Amino acid sequence: MGTSTSANWPCMLPSTSSRKSPPRRAVAASSMTTTTVALTKRPAGDDVDDAGRSSTALSKRHKPDQQGLQITEPSRTSTLPAPNMLLSGHGAAVHVNRFNGDGSVLASGSFDKQIFLWRTVGDDDACDNFLCLSGHQAAVLDLCWSSDSQRIYSVGADKLVVVWDAEVGAHVRKLRAHSSFVNACAASRTQVDVFASAGDDRAALLWDLRARGPQARVQSAFPITAVALGKDDRHMFVGGIDPDVRQFDLRTLQQSMVLEGAQDTITGVALSGDGAYLLTNAMDNVVRCFDVRPFCPEARLVKTFLGASHDFEKNLLRCAWSADDAKVAAGSADRFVHVWDVATTRIQYKLPGHKGSVNDVAFHPSQPIIASASSDGTVYLGELN
Repeated sequence: MGTSTSANWPCMLPSTSSRKSPPRRAVAASSMTTTTVALTKRPAGDDVDDAGRSSTALSKRHKPDQQGLQITEPSRTSTLPAPNMLLSGHGAAVHVNRFNGDGSVLASGSFDKQIFLWRTVGDDDACDNFLCLSGHQAAVLDLCWSSDSQRIYSVGADKLVVVWDAEVGAHVRKLRAHSSFVNACAASRTQVDVFASAGDDRAALLWDLRARGPQARVQSAFPITAVALGKDDRHMFVGGIDPDVRQFDLRTLQQSMVLEGAQDTITGVALSGDGAYLLTNAMDNVVRCFDVRPFCPEARLVKTFLGASHDFEKNLLRCAWSADDAKVAAGSADRFVHVWDVATTRIQYKLPGHKGSVNDVAFHPSQPIIASASSDGTVYLGELN
């Protein structure tokens, strides 16, 4: 546990030291070992073959010759210690990674039943794992941050919804209302106590921690694998084994919109920053963008993004928007992180490095950084140009 490799690139500034959690945080696992390795810049899509090998050594270092020639390296665009940071320490597949509101902390959830918190800023401790949240009795399948970044909501294969205090790492509440695996959760953007959860019991629940029990229940005919809340918290989007994504009005609990186009299970949904578009990832190997404004001028399916893939493992591969809504990214079974330009739908980056399926991707809220979580048990923080 805790080993790391440099994949296809030479290592720079390796660090193999482990960092223990502060003593006051009693929930930190005393036997946990995590490793952070700094890597050189990953190539963009045009510089990578299908096997994940780089055809261009962007950051190869040469010794200056006798005439004093200086070789320059690619310019940096983020505050990461290195262009790519490999975070290891989980003991099994990592299903989810999410930044908090200001991007200073990344949370990752794993099949090993644990949630790790990683710093993403700081001179000496950037990308250190500083806290381990233990409380789930089975795999952590999804998590999200409250809008004020004070809480983490997590769901898992133990049928639990767990509320965590992100400052001290203690679980505040364990909510038991689902009768099967809980696959997904989504937090309100405006209300710190409101979030949704959805699972194999075909139910999507709306929670308000100021009240007892779920405040709304949406029932589907099929298991639900993905959920998102509308920007105004008046609507909920659910996707599942049924390839149609459905919008429900949370005031009436009636279906108010059906988004058609996918031909297989929906594995991830993500609402754009302006709340106007919904991104979906599906097992038919297509990432789609739907217009979800109340009065859509044309067909709701407006863009498709090709390149990402699913395989026999049938993992729940997620998708994400960049902070400015100019880029989208998706998990993929081919071990690459796929990033597209929204305006042109062309792939901008096809980032290698992982040795297993990429299950989740997340954009930093203010810097050109993308995080990816993989079945190989690692998380990458990568700098984009």
